[in-house]
Amino acid sequence: MSVAVSNSPIFSPPSSLFLNRAASFNIPNSPANLTPTSHFKSACRSPSSSSCSPSSPHSPSFRSRLQKAAAVGPAPPIPSSSSSPTVSKRKRPARLDIPVSAMGFGAPANPAAAAELAEVEREGDGYSVFCKRGRREAMEDRFSALVGVQGDPKQAFFGVFDGHSGAKAAEFAAANLDKNIFKRLAGEEEEETEDAIKQGYLETDSQFLKQEARGGSCCVTALIRKGNLVVSNAGDCRAVVSRGGVAEALTSDHRPSREDERHRIESTGGYVDLVRGTWRIQGSLAVSRGIGDGHLKQWVIAEPETRILRIQPEIEFVILASDGLWDKVSNQEAVDVAKALMESQQPPLMACKKLAELAASRGSSDDISVLIVQLGRYI
Repeated sequence: MSVAVSNSPIFSPPSSLFLNRAASFNIPNSPANLTPTSHFKSACRSPSSSSCSPSSPHSPSFRSRLQKAAAVGPAPPIPSSSSSPTVSKRKRPARLDIPVSAMGFGAPANPAAAAELAEVEREGDGYSVFCKRGRREAMEDRFSALVGVQGDPKQAFFGVFDGHSGAKAAEFAAANLDKNIFKRLAGEEEEETEDAIKQGYLETDSQFLKQEARGGSCCVTALIRKGNLVVSNAGDCRAVVSRGGVAEALTSDHRPSREDERHRIESTGGYVDLVRGTWRIQGSLAVSRGIGDGHLKQWVIAEPETRILRIQPEIEFVILASDGLWDKVSNQEAVDVAKALMESQQPPLMACKKLAELAASRGSSDDISVLIVQLGRYI
């Protein structure tokens, strides 16, 4: 199951702001599969209201829930006798094929409601995430979280997606990137994992471009599989692990100011300009890789860079976050804050909130999304 915001508009018309999503690959389910392992709360922001409606996306009690499967065909009649009236029974719904827990922040049903949404938080099975809207009218960050993939408790997928020029690309990536990657991972050997992820990113980009929608999205993803942490990024979302309390960046931001990125852009006929203190492609975009951005696709490629790390006991957790955090908080400071709170028995969600609030207090005007995954459970 995944929730569209996420687990950042994703699926067919939703009945509420946050949607459940089944993965594209078939996974046998059990009764336990039908219960979400996490929930979220949205704070009521209106000072004039003393309470929120339970059905409102802003209500603290609003919880993600599974969509009911529709009954197929008319209910069969039950034989009647002269001594008893005819009774109709509803046919049992078809079984659902879903992962243990798939959540995401995807497409809002009501754009006006999305504009009012200021914060999203969720605690799941071994992960926590907090998204805080910046100064834009609507949040453009999205995330996805998929645990218990293919019935394996030690296989999972997480992603943070930072949209620009709208949220459509981030929404699309949050809904489809995991499916495109797992489709290509099926039957692949471990040494082919990196190429499967690359092709998954490229396929997601190609699918989005066919929609002729505007905007783009930076991405950072973490695939946990066969005891490995596989981190990939396209753009300036970043992944940082804590190795015994020492921060280690697993990704390198894709910006036009990076020498190799600038050379790639210029060698294919593009140019990089310094505009109001920021290096931009064609004087426009400040990132050099990502999903979407069709008008700059010749230079803004979707090919990710990937690093594979064996999960060891000293590798405690990984932080995936958008640049709204990293522009104001250093890698080591982020690890220090998260580690201190978790060691004091505070829930990891508090660490996500604290980091977002710290970046905001230092003047970050961008959307801020922080996702922390505890890695000890995957050893």
